[in-house]
Formats: sequence, structure tokens, C-alpha cells
Amino acid sequence: MEPTVGPPASDRVFIFDTTLRDGEQSPGASLTPDQKVAIAWQLARLGVDVIEAGFPLSSPGDFEAVQRIARQIRGPMITALARAARPDIDAVWQAVQDAERKQIHMVLSVSDIHIERKLRSNRRDVLRRGVEAVAYARSLCDDVEYSPEDAGRADLEYLFETLEAVIDAGATVVNIPDTTGYTLPNEFGALIASIRENVRNIDRALISVHCHNDLGLSTANSVAAVLNGARRVECTVNGIGERAGNASLEEVVMILRTREKSLGLLTGIDTTRLAEVSALVSRHTGIPVQPNKAVVGGNAFAHASGIHQDGVLKDKLNYEIMRPEEVGMGESRIVLSPRSGRHAFQFRLGELGYHLSEADFGRAWEQFLALADRKKDILDRDLEDIVRSTHNLASTPPPLAGEGRVGVVA
Repeated sequence: MEPTVGPPASDRVFIFDTTLRDGEQSPGASLTPDQKVAIAWQLARLGVDVIEAGFPLSSPGDFEAVQRIARQIRGPMITALARAARPDIDAVWQAVQDAERKQIHMVLSVSDIHIERKLRSNRRDVLRRGVEAVAYARSLCDDVEYSPEDAGRADLEYLFETLEAVIDAGATVVNIPDTTGYTLPNEFGALIASIRENVRNIDRALISVHCHNDLGLSTANSVAAVLNGARRVECTVNGIGERAGNASLEEVVMILRTREKSLGLLTGIDTTRLAEVSALVSRHTGIPVQPNKAVVGGNAFAHASGIHQDGVLKDKLNYEIMRPEEVGMGESRIVLSPRSGRHAFQFRLGELGYHLSEADFGRAWEQFLALADRKKDILDRDLEDIVRSTHNLASTPPPLAGEGRVGVVA
């Protein structure tokens, strides 16, 4: 269980899921309260440490969803987002106060770009506003998270000053957002290291990170932060979120699991539920998972190249660094295509019960190649037609049970 105050155990990385808040900010991804509660149940079963359930002041529906999640979900800490203003903070507290474990999360800009061009303010007034907001939130709730927005583009000395001040005011978590997805992994890792080195009271707060994917670096930046001492990662299922999205929960988790021996870091996630939760979020938000999506994409464990197929059939370790069962994806797939090799074609025929003589197999192979050049999907009935057109079968083929897409590796 995540500690209330202070740094976590050195090998434990906590997962903060913001699918229901930042993820829902994806265009067209609006969720009803019932859908939010359904996803929250599955996130709890998945084993996330924190669920950010919404932005209560934004609408009555979002307030209702956060409140229902706080009252019904047990296990994860329940939090919600507020701006650094009393009405926002009051709305979050009213929504989460019945949770078994609760937190108030607030955000306020820290970069000069945001302070001057968005807030039309100055550093001194913004810092004062942040400190007052944290102190007020802490008077209501024992756990308070402060996010200095756009920290990736902020002046370092002002960022350090801000973090020290809000920790002194009572923040138990400081979240470092790469709000615009601007930083490179080496830069973001160095930023976390510099915070640990230069913020005098950082040992009194947990360092969290929240990375966006504008340059496709959100997962890499999150991992770089963890390697430099951050111990909480804010992420979303399928990487959905504002603009190009957020760090992908399943990617971060499986990097830490797959490279556990070299990184020495653990999460509390039941990875066998990742595919199930991914599908649920995709269904409720209406945002499809791209086929080549890491970890949970439809092609993540599919092999179409003859060289790869031959290697996988000999030993899956040749081309799979994760087992599909680890993430709840079933089994690897051999997909027959013009790039498939004779080994994969023969293997699939054998799975269907066909055992051809060498001569008949040669003829079947030539027919398969000709068909594969013309047809995108090769079905089991196509293979049956090919086999029936050959002669001298070594055994009588059994009837086919269906005509699903070719190939599951046993």
C-alpha cells in the first residue's frame, strides 16, 4: 500500500491511473458516470495504487462519478483534480471524502510561458497562490498532491523554490509534469535527479511524474524519471489523453516487469488483466487500440514474416521478450501471408490435421503463394480448398470447425 507521506520503498513504483480524468480529455472520449465506475472497478482489480477519478468542479456528472467511485471502490487511493482555488478544492474534497483512502490533487502553472501568457500573472503571486491552496487542502485532507504545470519548461531555480514552499505548506506528493511532451528522456531524467539534489525538503514528499506524448516520448520520459528516483508514474490505459495522449500504463508496467532483473523495480499490477482493461477502456471511450500498439495491440504477438515465424516455431524466445499470457493476450499468432515460410505453412496445415506427401505439399505451397499474393486474409476454408486440389493425401483431412483467421501457435 502506498505510504501517506515520504518516499516509498526503493524498489516499488506506484501506478497512478488518470484514464478517468486526463484520458477522458481525449476528443470524443466522454464517459458516463456508470462507465467511469465500471472502469474504476477494473482498475482496482488490476492493482493500480491511485485512481484519479475526474475533475469534480467541471460538471455535475463528473462530480457524481468521482463521488460514486470514492464510495464504492476499495483498495486504490481515490483522488480528483482541482485548480489552486478554494471552490475547486472544496469540490474535490466533497467528492472524495468518503473514500477509504483519499487525496486532493491540484495543479498550477510554474513555467514563465504559462505564468505570463496563460495566467497573466507573475512568479511571486503564483507561488503565494500555490502555497495558500496547499495549506487549505491540507486542512481538509491528509494527502495532498501538487502539480507545477509545465515543469518541463520551467526555470529550475523557480521550480525548486516552488517545490520547497508547497512541501513546507503540507504537500505530501509533488508531481512533475512534462505537460507539453517537450523534454527528451535524458533531460527529464536529469530534471528529476536535480530536484532530488536541490530541493532541501524533498525527503518529505513522494516524487510523481506525468508525461505527455506529443513527441512520442511519454513512456521513455516516465522510465527515465523512475531511473532517477521518481517513484510514482501517472499514466493512462492505452496511453489515451489530451492531444497525443499520456504515458501508457501497460507500457510502463511491462517495461519494469520485463527488465526487472536489470532495473530492480516492481509494481503491484496484475499484468494478466492488462488486455481486458485495455479492451474495456477502448469499448467505453470509442477509441480503438491501434494494431501495432505495444503490449496490447492486436499485432503485438503476431508473426507474419517467414524468418520470424520459423524462429518462433522453434522457440518463442527468438522473437518474443514477453509471453502473451503475461498480459492476458492469449497465445501468439502465426499469420499466413506472402512473407510466410514453408515451416509456418506446414505447421498450420498440421494444426488443421492435414499431412501431405512431399510432392503434394510442394504443389499446395505454390498454390498458397499464388493465393496469398491476391488475397489479404487467408482463411481456413482457403487452405481446405488448396489441400483438396492436391493428390495423394497422406491421411484423410478432418472436417474444419470454422473459418477463422489463420493461425494460433500452440
